[in-house]
Amino acid sequence: MTEKQTAPAATRARRPAREALLEAAARRFYSTGLTGTGIDTITAEAGVAKKSLYNNFSSKAELVTAYLYARHEEWLGLYRSRLETATTPEERILAVFDAYADHADLEYENGFRGCGLLNAAAELTAGDPGRAVVRRHKEDVESLLSGHLAELLPDAPGRVPLLARHLAFLLEGSMARAGLEGDDSCILEARRIAATLIGNL
Repeated sequence: MTEKQTAPAATRARRPAREALLEAAARRFYSTGLTGTGIDTITAEAGVAKKSLYNNFSSKAELVTAYLYARHEEWLGLYRSRLETATTPEERILAVFDAYADHADLEYENGFRGCGLLNAAAELTAGDPGRAVVRRHKEDVESLLSGHLAELLPDAPGRVPLLARHLAFLLEGSMARAGLEGDDSCILEARRIAATLIGNL
């Protein structure tokens, strides 16, 4: 699910309410934040009655959690697309970085603001289920890096966890800076650093 330009109301009305609500929530949550976005705003943009929201989600908190899962799936789709053309372990590692750059390059209504998952987590209290979704996403990304590194270093499995951690931290740091700068340049620079690092292994 992306935060692209708002579709015409007639187009939105033809979609199932749950899909329309999730798409509207994705646009508004990313653009103005979780706390800055009210239920009325989401239902109005989705073109559905408030009752439809509560028929599909028990609360705003459940909608937020569904949004976070959808962002995770969106990123996985970008990653899998990049993986289709990656033929070596090195290319598969860099596909993770490419997927993040692709995410930064999506057409956001008010510009790229960094990782939507981390932005949301910063607004959620400790112990909120949404924070667990964000944490799992970040752990999944590190696990993907670890799997590709294991392919690259079959004779040195002991090196894999720390290297995967380093690459994950490089990726997260670049994403944070990219969000501040509003484009993918920091992510692409991190990709170049990662390419050099794995090229020297």
